[in-house]
Amino acid sequence: MFDPCITHQYPTPVEPVFTGVFLFPMHTVADYASGMFAMDAETDRKPGALTGRRPTLSVAPMLDWSDRHCRYLHRLLSRRAVLYTEMVTTGALLHGDVVRHLRFNIEEHPVALQLGGSEPAALAQSARLGAGWGYDEVNLNCGCPSERVQRGAFGACLMAEPALVADGVKAMRDAVAIPVTVKHRIGIDAMEDYGFVRDFVGTVAEAGCETFIVHARNAWLKGLSPKDNRDIPPLRYGVVQQLKRDFPSLGFHVNGGITTDAQVGEQLEKVDGVMVGREAYHNPWWLASWDARYFGDTQRPVTRESIEEAMVGYMEREAVAHGTPWYAIARHMLGLRNGLPGARRWRQVWSDHRLKTEPARKVLAVARGLDEAAWRLPEAARS
Repeated sequence: MFDPCITHQYPTPVEPVFTGVFLFPMHTVADYASGMFAMDAETDRKPGALTGRRPTLSVAPMLDWSDRHCRYLHRLLSRRAVLYTEMVTTGALLHGDVVRHLRFNIEEHPVALQLGGSEPAALAQSARLGAGWGYDEVNLNCGCPSERVQRGAFGACLMAEPALVADGVKAMRDAVAIPVTVKHRIGIDAMEDYGFVRDFVGTVAEAGCETFIVHARNAWLKGLSPKDNRDIPPLRYGVVQQLKRDFPSLGFHVNGGITTDAQVGEQLEKVDGVMVGREAYHNPWWLASWDARYFGDTQRPVTRESIEEAMVGYMEREAVAHGTPWYAIARHMLGLRNGLPGARRWRQVWSDHRLKTEPARKVLAVARGLDEAAWRLPEAARS
């Protein structure tokens, strides 16, 4: 039985790519089909798991947040939720460091690669790379409103060009066997006409897209920062629900402003799935209840302490394999003890720059109050 809280599984190298540290494999569908990396079939965590019925919950792609270290933490907490990468542009993959952008932990499955781009041939080539590395899904970003993304002619501005999006989706579907999905908004700027998003979905669906992840806000392309675009445009969940009624054979997953089980339950009565973003990052312990509540699994006996311990083990392995400093990983788990007595002090320890030279396990002891003297040493004594 695979359990990321207990063990870390490194796959046997196949078609290795030299990273400068160790040989990291690119796997094929045949590798997984052979049972080479077999996992518990009941967890839906074997590569290709998304080709069947999609899980109902997922964690959103979040710039600077949902890297592989964050996803490892989230997978310790939920074995079922689909995890998404940060958006990776086609240019970064075709002209940059492929290994840096696509490397992930085998434990992360099911994991989806979000692409940013608009040129069909580049999207197809990038999708092939993602599939070759073992991702379970390729998702096209049609929702990011940042000016930098707009200058690249992708993100939310693509909603104004549904035919181009359809061409990109078709090119990717022709290139890979894994699902190709689209994440988008319900409109751009002041456009609140339902027909706009309905026609966008209809056009892209004709190209073969079967699943749409809909951020239930408009994207303002001018005048609002990406941060403001996540808060100021009003949420209109009814638009996503209407899309589901108009396209009952397609899958619709709602995203935006969902922070409680009550909200998740309400949405799941009307659409196919829920994608959670910032709340999952700031309050990751919430994910520990998802598998039992939404997937019918038996509640696993995990604790915050066991998760913290597993993350320290991961930090130690990452330090050896890639030279990753522990604090690049610890930043993602600072919300793990939110609401508990001593949470503020615990966060302070794991984010204390004076401890950066200490090994992760020593920091763990300080965070748990087992080595107070180490934390109280003057900074000069640490250098």
